[in-house]
Amino acid sequence: MTPPRPAQRVEVRVVGAPPAQQVEQASGVSPVMDPVAGAAPTRLKDADRDRSEHAAPADQVPLWRLAALRAGYLFVAVGLAVTRWPLLVNHDQPWPLMDSVVVCMLVAMSILYFLGIRYPLQMLPMMLFESIWKLAWLGVVAVPLWAAGRMDAATWETAFACLLVVVVLLAVPWRYVFTHYVTRPGERWRRVRTHSGRQGSR
Repeated sequence: MTPPRPAQRVEVRVVGAPPAQQVEQASGVSPVMDPVAGAAPTRLKDADRDRSEHAAPADQVPLWRLAALRAGYLFVAVGLAVTRWPLLVNHDQPWPLMDSVVVCMLVAMSILYFLGIRYPLQMLPMMLFESIWKLAWLGVVAVPLWAAGRMDAATWETAFACLLVVVVLLAVPWRYVFTHYVTRPGERWRRVRTHSGRQGSR
């Protein structure tokens, strides 16, 4: 009797594919392709870009910058808490309309500044608001009055308080601000049709 022949292995090579995609298979078994080895370079670059875009924002700012930003939040928050919170509880009756509006607004802002100590980058628009309005007041109100020699005691007091904005300007990571609020694409404005025919928001 003739002994049975051993099973023959068939080597299958994919023409034009890199060696990592060349597989051996027994007859009747489908070849298994390595998705990583066969990935196009452009797809790998796209994946790297997606990972970098979804990286934690805190990783893009040095730790010392975050510490300086937290110090800026603490400086503004404590200043408002010391000067404005008592006025919310103890004030003259009747309370003038604009005085009440300003005090309540500043108390609310101080709470958000305290929140910025924990989330310094997420609450960064608060620092931008602080910088813009103080610089605007100095340029539009204080400087013309000073140039005309019409500064009174109340105006000097407000100007001195606004000049402390230099602390905020030094604390803000301006490169991060430029990257995320100027050059970064904005949120979607309209719906777009996906490959499956469904519509997504844009």
